[in-house]
Parts: sequence; structure tokens; C-alpha cells
Amino acid sequence: MSKVYLGLGTNLGDKKQNMLRAIEAIKEKIGKVVSLSSFYETAPWGFDSENSFLNAAACVETAFPPLEVLHLTQDIEKAMGRSKKSVKGVYSDRVIDIDLLLYDNIVFNSPELVLPHPLMTERAFVMTPLSEIAGGLLHPVFRKTISELKQSASGKGVF
Repeated sequence: MSKVYLGLGTNLGDKKQNMLRAIEAIKEKIGKVVSLSSFYETAPWGFDSENSFLNAAACVETAFPPLEVLHLTQDIEKAMGRSKKSVKGVYSDRVIDIDLLLYDNIVFNSPELVLPHPLMTERAFVMTPLSEIAGGLLHPVFRKTISELKQSASGKGVF
């Protein structure tokens, strides 16, 4: 079994319920959720919106390879009503967003998926919940712990 770390976010509708539904779907389709961070209210990052986000991180044990996990998370997003992904760095409000942050200690680069997530260390809304559940985990590229990298996360902070 492999460990995959996921970042979750929502800023539309009943945000807490969206997160809980996504976590249940992850359990059903991807694997056992072995740890889940607290939910953090955060400001939008990369675009303007009146809607704050709820963000979290989860560690999931899975037998699926990285690209299959990506496809399964996209299926969950679509099933929950997400109609489009971000295009060319243009972000928008969303019912749910599930990002693959880390998959074991794999460094992977394809047109469809880059691991570790290339922007994770720049985002406090990712690094804060991730450091809660995996603070001592070593980033496979930067060779620093998640807690160490959290200190340099920029962008909008956690409320």
C-alpha cells in the first residue's frame, strides 16, 4: 500500500458538508483515510471571491498508482458538481477541489500530473493542514520536512 497526501478545498454551498462528502467518497473509491487534518477557513488564493474557503489535508492508504488516484479524485469532483478545473492558472469558486500533494516519496512528471504538487509549498492553505498530519514528513525534492517548508509558505494565510 502507498500513502498519498491530498489537499481538499471548497468555497461554495455547505462547505463542511462538502468536505465530509468528499472524504467519504475518497474512502469508498481510493482507500483508507489514515489521518485527516482540522478544517481551516482561508482566503481565496489566486483569484478574487467573496467566498472564503474551507481547506484540509488527508493521508490515504491506497493500492492505486498515482495517475489512477488523479482520475478517481477528478471523478469525485465531477460527481460532487465541479464542472471545470482551473485553466492556465485561472482559478474560480468551486464545490470541491482535491489535489494530489505527495505520493510516497515519488517524484513524477507527466503532462497530466506533477508530484510533488509544484505549488504546494507556496500555499499556506495547503501547508498548514498538511503540517498538522505530516509535519515530520520529508519533501522528496526539497529534502526538508513539511513543518520546515510551512514556515516559507506565502500567499494568503489561514484565518
